[in-house]
Amino acid sequence: MSNSLIDTAPGYDQPIAVLKHCHDKIRKQLQTLQNLLSHLPQHGPDAAAQQAAQAVQKYFNKAAHLHHADEENDLFPLLTAAAQGEDSALLAALGPQILAQHKQMDQDWAILDSQLDKIANGSSAALNAADVERFVQAYTSHMETEEAHIAPMAKRILSPAQMTILGEAMQQRRGILPAAIAGGIALADLRMDYGRASLSEADTLADPIAQFAKWFNEAMKAQVNEPNAMSVATVGKNGRPSSRIVLIKQYDERGFTWYTNYQSQKGQQLAENPHAAILFFWPELERQVRIEGRVEKTSAEESDKYFYSRPVKSQLGAIASQQSRPIASREAMEESYAAVEAASGGQPQRPEHWGGYRLVPDRVEFWQGRASRFHDRIVYDLQDGSWKKERIQP
Repeated sequence: MSNSLIDTAPGYDQPIAVLKHCHDKIRKQLQTLQNLLSHLPQHGPDAAAQQAAQAVQKYFNKAAHLHHADEENDLFPLLTAAAQGEDSALLAALGPQILAQHKQMDQDWAILDSQLDKIANGSSAALNAADVERFVQAYTSHMETEEAHIAPMAKRILSPAQMTILGEAMQQRRGILPAAIAGGIALADLRMDYGRASLSEADTLADPIAQFAKWFNEAMKAQVNEPNAMSVATVGKNGRPSSRIVLIKQYDERGFTWYTNYQSQKGQQLAENPHAAILFFWPELERQVRIEGRVEKTSAEESDKYFYSRPVKSQLGAIASQQSRPIASREAMEESYAAVEAASGGQPQRPEHWGGYRLVPDRVEFWQGRASRFHDRIVYDLQDGSWKKERIQP
């Protein structure tokens, strides 16, 4: 016999195929859920029903969340770094929609999970058909969209190195590959290569945002640790600077965007002085990018879109925490979180004091480390609406 008797899964060297395999598993669990609807009226919560309920719960309480995290934390950032033109426009349209669907499906699942708990322990045969149908239809439509648009795009535009990054991240998330080992040898080799790198005016693009996109994509390919982490420095009316690490959530021709509590220390300082400096440091590549400019708040619509794309627990944390303010104990923080969670009814609302900031740059410096501290520094200054590029001394 030439056909395998085992339904083998694709290897993580084919991460998009693994994601499709996850979809196939989800479809099987959705079918089991629908089968329960017809089984329960006739047989009640018998052993078969209990086993089916437990199987569905096991998958959607763990594996499905890993699948969502693969997309949110790894696939979409890689696509964002690589996409251009029509791909970039399609990703901008579908990305927030898919993330919002993840959130909605999590909420729909929470309703079903409580029903399945009782079926799994044999105490109830109640399974709401409307809840099942809504969940099945949402997941089915969601997967069809990803298979029609996102998967083909990924296969077409992600490089072999980016596919390796995605596959290794998926293995780390599942405990298959230790985080400390993944990519270690490649990074060491890459660092030696970049120890001999240089940066000339001819190496850089005319627009600093395009140049940043180029370097950010290279940082992603190089498996830099948290390439989206940046230091944000602000200064209030007292003239004393303050800095902290945050994660960039978007960059485009408008500027560099992150999200936070407007009543935090940085929020208060930006209200007093709406200018800031951000810094990206990618030591594996011996590179840093310094960006300065004025800061503005994002629109309420943009803040809503990002807030509701976050996991529900992160939404609750943003509401419960009065960022930068003193509190008596960790226990008091937990109590505040529990109170917010109870009051939200599973559907937190973005508070007005939480949203996005966008730094609109007027100065951008690209720094490439060189031997003997004789570094390359190329600076872009915005003058009369146009970018002027020049070299400055180390």
